[in-house]
Amino acid sequence: MAMTQHSDNDEAYIDEVWEQIEIYEGADTFLKTYAAAAQPAAALYAAHWAQAEICNGGFKQLFGNSTGVLSPEAVQGFHLISMPKTAALLVAAMEQLATPFPRERPERQALLAHLPERFFDELERKFYVELDAENGGFTVAVSSFVARQRTND
Repeated sequence: MAMTQHSDNDEAYIDEVWEQIEIYEGADTFLKTYAAAAQPAAALYAAHWAQAEICNGGFKQLFGNSTGVLSPEAVQGFHLISMPKTAALLVAAMEQLATPFPRERPERQALLAHLPERFFDELERKFYVELDAENGGFTVAVSSFVARQRTND
């Protein structure tokens, strides 16, 4: 599955927080930098990263990489753009990994190491369907949301 592409306007909106949010230095640093970033752009940033990682390598890639730290915020981002089914599938995958969801990458990687290779296949299949269809698909949902935000600014 290919990563979803956004318009320049959408990218500029997310770019407002791109350099502010730190996903590579662990949960505490991420949470501090995320909290300091402008909303709702930060939530869209999280949803963008989640869908990009999942489309590139599935839930195992998202959870196994540094970007996994933002999974709960990605859920918020999907809700923000009116994609609750997509959000629910991410929540289901997070819950299958562990409850509460582990923010630290080494903990997530240790849990992933014990899962069968195709553990998330069914959830991923459903995620891809919703990502492409729900609320017009991710790209349309983000573009519509950003357009409404720009109109309200």
